[in-house]
Amino acid sequence: MRLRRRRLHLRAWAKRREMSPVVNRTGAIRGDSILLLSTLRNERIRLPYFLRYYRDLGVNHFLIVDNGSDDGSREYLQQQPDVSLWSTQASYKRSRFGMDWITALQRKYCHGHWTLVVDPDEFLVYPFCETRPLRALTDWLESSGVRSFSAMLLDMYPKGPMDAQPYREGQDPFEIAQWFDSANYSVKRNPGDGNLWIQGGPRARVFFPEEPKKAPALNKIPLVKWNRAYAYNSSTHSLLPRGLNLVYDEWGGEKASGCLLHAKFLDTFAVKAQEELSRHQHYANSVEYRAYLDGVKNQPDLWCKWSEKYINWRQLEILGLMSKGNWA
Repeated sequence: MRLRRRRLHLRAWAKRREMSPVVNRTGAIRGDSILLLSTLRNERIRLPYFLRYYRDLGVNHFLIVDNGSDDGSREYLQQQPDVSLWSTQASYKRSRFGMDWITALQRKYCHGHWTLVVDPDEFLVYPFCETRPLRALTDWLESSGVRSFSAMLLDMYPKGPMDAQPYREGQDPFEIAQWFDSANYSVKRNPGDGNLWIQGGPRARVFFPEEPKKAPALNKIPLVKWNRAYAYNSSTHSLLPRGLNLVYDEWGGEKASGCLLHAKFLDTFAVKAQEELSRHQHYANSVEYRAYLDGVKNQPDLWCKWSEKYINWRQLEILGLMSKGNWA
C-alpha cells in the first residue's frame, strides 16, 4: 500500500506540469481555512449557486481545475475573489479522471487543512447543517480524533420528465430535483481498501436495470483533514492509507456521516451526457454515459411511487442514509 501511495504521488508530481495557473490567490489561505477542490468542464450555469452554497456552509477558499471549458466557466471563476484557478487541456482520463491534478494541489496547498473534494453538482449535507457551519463539524471531528468523513451520493431528480422545467443560472437545483430513492441500495465491504461499496438508486433501476453491478458507486469520502502523505486511490471513493476508509463503524455504534445531494438530473443532463460521451474521457470506455444516452431517448421519468420528497437532513438520518453518530 505504501508503494501504491508513492506511485500516486509520483503521478501527481508529473501531471502537475499539465496545469497552468490562471489566477493563484492561495496566499489568502489562512492556517485554519477550510478548502474545497474540484475539477470541472463547462459548468458555467451551475457555478453561481455552487459557490454560494459552499461559501454559506463555511468554505474559505476554492482550488479549481478547469479542463478546457469553452462556456465561460473559466472567465467567471477568474473573477471570484476566493477562487484559485488552474487550466489544462490535457486528458481527463489519463489524469485518473482529474485526481492526479487534485492530488498535486492537495500536496502543495492542503497539508493540515480540512479539505472537501466535490463535483459542481454535489452538495454536502451533514448532521445539523441547517444550524451549524462546516467548521463546527470539522472542529468536532478533530476533537474526536477523526480524520475523514463519509457521505453517500444521493441522486436527486424531478417528478416528471427531466427537461420539463428549465434550470436557471443561480437557481437552487433542488427547487426542481426534489425527489430521491429512500431505499433500493446495496452495500458491501471492499476487502482490499476496507471501504464500503454502495450502489443503487435511480441510476441503477432506470439506466442499469439488467446489470445493476455496473451502476456508479455512491460511496464517497469527500471531507478529510489532509496530510501531504495521503492520496485518493479511486476518485473520492477510497483513500490511502486505508485507515481513512473506516468511516462507518466504530465500537458501540455508527460514525457520523452525511450525504452529497447530487443535482445531475436537470434539463441540462442530456446535452452534458452527449458531450461527455463524445469526449471518451470517462471510466470503462464511458459505459455510464452510454447508458444515460440510451435511457434519455425514451424521456424517462425517474420518479416512482416509492420516491421520497426531500425535507432535511433529519429525514435522511431517519431513513438510514446518514448518521449523526454521537455528535450531540
